Amino acid sequence: MRGEKDIVDMTLSGCKCGTNTIKTIGWASVALGVAAVGVYVGRELRQRYKFKRRTLIDFYSHAGDGQYSADYGVGI
Repeated sequence: MRGEKDIVDMTLSGCKCGTNTIKTIGWASVALGVAAVGVYVGRELRQRYKFKRRTLIDFYSHAGDGQYSADYGVGI
């Protein structure tokens, strides 16, 4: 029966070695996900903040800009 115990010990020891790598990859992916959500939420909050504090210049700064803004209304 000694052979069965050796097999069990080998499988458990092999499993412990890989768990550190898996844990590290898992925590890194969690950290990356949290950072991505933070960047997205921060961008949305900044856009809403800037949108609420618009001025008249912001409303009319690009009035009349078309696809071809380089012709400046030359009567062609």
